[in-house]
Amino acid sequence: MNKNNERLTQGLIQIYTGNAKGKSTAAFGLAVRAAGHGFKVVVIQFMKTGSYYGEVPGLKRLAPEVELYSYGKDGFIGRRGVTEEDIALARQALAHAEKALLNPETDILILDEINNALYFGLITVEDVLKLLDQKPQHVEVVMTGRNAPPELIERAHLVTEMKEIKHPYKQGISSRKGIEY
Repeated sequence: MNKNNERLTQGLIQIYTGNAKGKSTAAFGLAVRAAGHGFKVVVIQFMKTGSYYGEVPGLKRLAPEVELYSYGKDGFIGRRGVTEEDIALARQALAHAEKALLNPETDILILDEINNALYFGLITVEDVLKLLDQKPQHVEVVMTGRNAPPELIERAHLVTEMKEIKHPYKQGISSRKGIEY
């Protein structure tokens, strides 16, 4: 619970999806805003490790209001490259998400890249819907990642689709530290 003992009276479910840049960035911007008001934010990252992405040390600077946990291996996985370890890490992330959701201190739960974990078959839509069924009234849940399934889109109160119009990759510009990662 935040420093002012204020709670959200109605926590909603948000999804940031689509094929363009900005989904995680939008969620982390919300985390910064919420931390500024003293809300407790828990970020659970699916399919990411803390060793590469700049948001990890950045969000850790917002402790104790923001807590970040990463579940993934180094590198990227392809649909044919899913391993038992990938599945186990995603299930650990989902179990941690349930604990965080049910923790009375949590105001906002960000499930970063959960839609990709679903797309790659690391967890099931049914498991995520069961998690959402347990959502306390005051907790805001934010889910990010490409390929949000229709069942989650239906359940959400807010869905934002990031649509690529132009991207520097197509101009031969590589990803840049501090901007894309």
